[in-house]
Amino acid sequence: MITLNDYLYNGDTVIKILHNYTNDLRMDAKTTGNPIDIAHSNFLLQMSELLEHNDFLTSQSQRMREFYKYLTEAYPDLAFTFKGRIKSLIRAESKFNGQIVSYIYEYHKETGAYPSVAQIKERLSALKDLLAYRIIISMPKCHVRDEQQRKELEMKYLYEIANVLPAFLEERGFDAQPTKVPIGVNEKSSLKEDVRPYYKDYIAQTSESGYQSLHITFFDYLSRCYIEVQLRTYDMDNFAEIGPANHLGYEIRQKEERARRDEIPVGECIFFDDAYERVMRLQQLKLNELDVNMFAAADNSLINDGCGLFRGRLILPYEHLSRFQNDIID
Repeated sequence: MITLNDYLYNGDTVIKILHNYTNDLRMDAKTTGNPIDIAHSNFLLQMSELLEHNDFLTSQSQRMREFYKYLTEAYPDLAFTFKGRIKSLIRAESKFNGQIVSYIYEYHKETGAYPSVAQIKERLSALKDLLAYRIIISMPKCHVRDEQQRKELEMKYLYEIANVLPAFLEERGFDAQPTKVPIGVNEKSSLKEDVRPYYKDYIAQTSESGYQSLHITFFDYLSRCYIEVQLRTYDMDNFAEIGPANHLGYEIRQKEERARRDEIPVGECIFFDDAYERVMRLQQLKLNELDVNMFAAADNSLINDGCGLFRGRLILPYEHLSRFQNDIID
């Protein structure tokens, strides 16, 4: 079986790794007649296209920047950061295979059978976050000293921003995509009724790890690609990136993976076996032993990722400190 791990020790660039892995995976899939590995290689091809032919990002970033400028005018006292990234190769590979593992496991647990190739492909078609933007907001303490009041204002503004985002971007060539399984559409959600079908509200319905965020997917007709936009407060972002959600999520995933392997006996479903093996091998990577151009790590926490192998490639950093602190927008 071909895995990404086998390509991470030759000093190659991320692009060369992607090309070699994709081509070898496709050739092997043709030899073995494995349609899921064909879909897998097509998924990796999308990533290659984003990394190599990214002139469209100029147009896309400019249109996202218009929303950034709108916020500086509508919320002069609010501080916020816009970040854009192309998903890292390691995380994209892990997510693709993780989707296969979780879907087959859930399907088998519910029906006692295995999903068809067409059903697995349909599930994989929902992976539309190779390109993503994150909007992080904060009410500076220099404006509001009371902690409770500050958090209430941040939450109020976060939902206000989420409510206007779809219409704002749709006027600029983006099309909000309905979620197949809306999350958090209940009495606790502050999303307007007309935008709720487009959001996954992980605030109204917090995950087991405590992770909170609003997620929405758009199709960009000018760039002809999907993007995901995440909206969080600064506290939510800290919790996800460096807080309990990060570590606890890892522990939960480890427990879930072991349960899934116990549910599906080895040899009964080749698609599950291959995806599970790839996920587990990625989890066991020692990043300081990798030899990838422009990447270095002292351990699995201290990382200098100059190529987007592990953390993703940044494409749009904007930071607004609030009009009170900095009145320069352009």
